Amino acid sequence: MKEKKVIRYIVSWLKEYIEKAKSNGFIIGISGGIDSSVASYLVSMTKFPTIILEMPIMEKRKNLLSIKHANFLTKKFSNVHYLKKDLSNLFTAFYNTTNETENSKLSLALANVKSRIRMLTLYYYANIKDYLVVGTGNKVEDFGVGFFTKYGDGGVDLHPIADLTKSEVRFLAKKLNIFEKIQKAKPTDGLWEDQRSDEDQLGATYNELEWAMKMEIMKDDTLSEIEYKILKKYQILHKKNRHKMIPIPICKIPDDIKK
Repeated sequence: MKEKKVIRYIVSWLKEYIEKAKSNGFIIGISGGIDSSVASYLVSMTKFPTIILEMPIMEKRKNLLSIKHANFLTKKFSNVHYLKKDLSNLFTAFYNTTNETENSKLSLALANVKSRIRMLTLYYYANIKDYLVVGTGNKVEDFGVGFFTKYGDGGVDLHPIADLTKSEVRFLAKKLNIFEKIQKAKPTDGLWEDQRSDEDQLGATYNELEWAMKMEIMKDDTLSEIEYKILKKYQILHKKNRHKMIPIPICKIPDDIKK
């Protein structure tokens, strides 16, 4: 991949988009992960006013990688402003208000609530400033296996890195000199108390899912047992989460029934 050309193209695309939208700037959530670090760096390069927003929820310790990246960007770019808002009280209030008893889906529901609270916070500041909310998802997550929360981290105005696979994002991170610890950190959405990684949740590595995403439908006898299992895992995830990746279905009523 020609990293320099990709970087220039994305930055140019962001500039063109915001000028057409007639917005005042960008806002993006940062987590200390490689995707949000690369996306926030690219947005910062536009020179448009940019808020990088860290939103911890029930975290037991400081996210040092996120803080380090925020300090790095604010020192390098004069257009970047860093905000940190602890949303633990909002989450606790929601949990206490709903007061659901324990069941098999409760943990997942609460993890998604965290993501949606973050989306609400991003749009709160975006509305005040007339900014655009920038997404941080990559191609495998957004269009392969649908690994995002509907109306949570999937609720954004634009996606600058969603045409890049995880490995391509890593190439850009290296080119942009993103902190090595961020580049090597285990990908995690930070929504679970046990800090499980993305790959733990998916049941496959990003490299495996990238491979599966590129594969055409193949005859089973052309695949090894391991390849077959990976491809089936990808297909199951893609089918299960397809509702996140397509436009909201509309019940089109025929004219002869409306009249």
